[in-house]
Amino acid sequence: MRIRIFDTTLRDGEQTPGISLSPDQKLAIAKKLDVLGVDAIEAGFPVISEGEFKAVKMIASEGLSADICGLARTNKKDIDAAVDAGLNYIHTFIATSDIHLEYKLKMTREQALEKAIEAVEYGKSRGLLVEFSAEDATRTDRTFLKHVFSEVAKAGADRIDIPDTVGYATPEYMAEITKDAIEAAKLPISVHCHNDFGLAVANALSGIRAGAQCAHVTINGIGERAGNASLEEFVMALKCLPYDQKYETGIKSELLYETSRFISKTVGVQVQPNKAIVGDNAFGHESGIHTHGILNNPLTYEPISPELVGRKRWLQVGKHAGIHGMNAMLAEYGIRPTDDQAKQILDKIKIIGDQGKQITDVELLSIASNILGEKGIKRIVQLTGFSVSTGIGTMPYAFVKLNIDGKDFIGTDYGVGPVDAALNAIQKITGQISELRIKDYGLASISGGSTALCEVTIRVEDAQGNSVSAKSIGEDIVTTSVQAVIDGINRIMLKKMFNEKQIGH
Repeated sequence: MRIRIFDTTLRDGEQTPGISLSPDQKLAIAKKLDVLGVDAIEAGFPVISEGEFKAVKMIASEGLSADICGLARTNKKDIDAAVDAGLNYIHTFIATSDIHLEYKLKMTREQALEKAIEAVEYGKSRGLLVEFSAEDATRTDRTFLKHVFSEVAKAGADRIDIPDTVGYATPEYMAEITKDAIEAAKLPISVHCHNDFGLAVANALSGIRAGAQCAHVTINGIGERAGNASLEEFVMALKCLPYDQKYETGIKSELLYETSRFISKTVGVQVQPNKAIVGDNAFGHESGIHTHGILNNPLTYEPISPELVGRKRWLQVGKHAGIHGMNAMLAEYGIRPTDDQAKQILDKIKIIGDQGKQITDVELLSIASNILGEKGIKRIVQLTGFSVSTGIGTMPYAFVKLNIDGKDFIGTDYGVGPVDAALNAIQKITGQISELRIKDYGLASISGGSTALCEVTIRVEDAQGNSVSAKSIGEDIVTTSVQAVIDGINRIMLKKMFNEKQIGH
C-alpha cells in the first residue's frame, strides 16, 4: 500500500517556539523536502504576514514535484490569500471539541459545522483541492465528529484529516476514529499527530493500519510543544517493521540524515543525541558486549543498516568498552597492537572512563601511541605555510599552504572572522583532493589571564559519512584551530587510506 507523506515542517514545524524562517530559508527547505521525496509540502499560513505570503508564493512558483499546500482558517480572507499566493491546494480547519468551541471560538457545534461547510464550498468554488481538519478531533464527541466529516464530504472536501492536536490519543483510539472517518466521509483520510505523550509516531502508524492513507509529519519531529510525528521515524517504521501488509512511500531513505542535519542547522534546533534514526547516537556503540556482537553481525544490535538512512555506524571507547571494539577502532587507522599492548591500552581507557571523562578517538590514538612507543600516527598532511590578515573595515583573509603526500597545495579565502577565513581556506584545499567537511567546531578556555590557553575541538567528515574528531591546545585561537583541523584531516585520510587498502586486498 502506498502511503502519502504530507510534510508540515514549514508550517507546524515553524510554530516551534524560537523558530522563525525567512522566505529564502523556507524555499531552501522546501527544495530539500522535494528532493527527499515527500508527496505534499505545507508551505505555510499565507494570511498571517507579508513574509509568510511571499514564502508560500515563492515555493508555489518553484515548480517542485510535491503538491504545495497552504493553511487556511474557515473564512474567505484566509482562502483568498492562499489563492493569491498561487496555491491550488488548501488545508482548512476549525476546532470541533467542546473545550475549544466554548473557550476559544465561543461557538455552538452547529455554528462550527456551518463554518466548516461554508469554507469547503468556498474553497471548491475557487478551484482548490480542499483538505479539511477537525482541530482537536481526538477530544471531540465521537458522534459529532463523524457528523462533521460526513457533512464536509457532502460539501465537496477532497480529503479529511484527523488532528490529534494535543497528543491526547492512544493508538487504539486513533484506530477507532480513523475507521469512523472512513465510514462517514468515504474519502482519503490523513492523520496529524502531536507528541505530547510521546505517542505521535505510534498513533500515526495506528491510523495508517486502520485505513488512513496519509500522515502529516515533520523532519526531526519539530513542532509546537513536544512536536509532531517525526517523518524519519514514521517512514522507517513503515519500511522496516514486520507489519501484516507491505507499506511504501516515495521517500528516498538514504537522504534522511542529510535532510535532518540541513533542517536542524537552518532552524537552529539541535537534534537530541538519542533521537531515533537521525540522532548522533542512533548507530553508536560503546558497550563491549554490543561492539563484539556488532563486529560479528551488525544485526545483533542494529535493527537496520545505518547506510539505509544515510548514516555510518561508529564505535566509542570508554569504561564499558571491550577489547574487540577498541581493536576495531585502532584497526581503522592501521594500528594493530599485540594482545598485551591492547590490554594496557584498554586498562588506561577504563581508568579515564571511571573518572567520568569521555574518550574520543583523539585520546585513544594518543594512549595507543604511548603504549606502542610511537611518536604518533602517520601524518599525511603537513602545514607548511599559514597567515591571516584582519582589521577594522576589512574582511578577514587567510592564506594556507599544505603538503599532502608530498604535493603542495595553496588555499586562500575570506571569512566572517580570522578562524572562519582559515577554515574556509583549508576546506578549499581539501575540496581539491577529497570531499572533506568540517562538521563541528568547539572552543573552550582552559586557563585564565592574558596568556590563557584555549582548547579547540573539531569534527571532520568525508563524503561517505565517516567522521573523526581532533583536539588542539594553544595560546592563539586561530593557530590552534588550524592545527586541530590539520590533525583531523590527517586522521580521516589515514582511515580512508587504510580502508582503501583493505578493499584492494
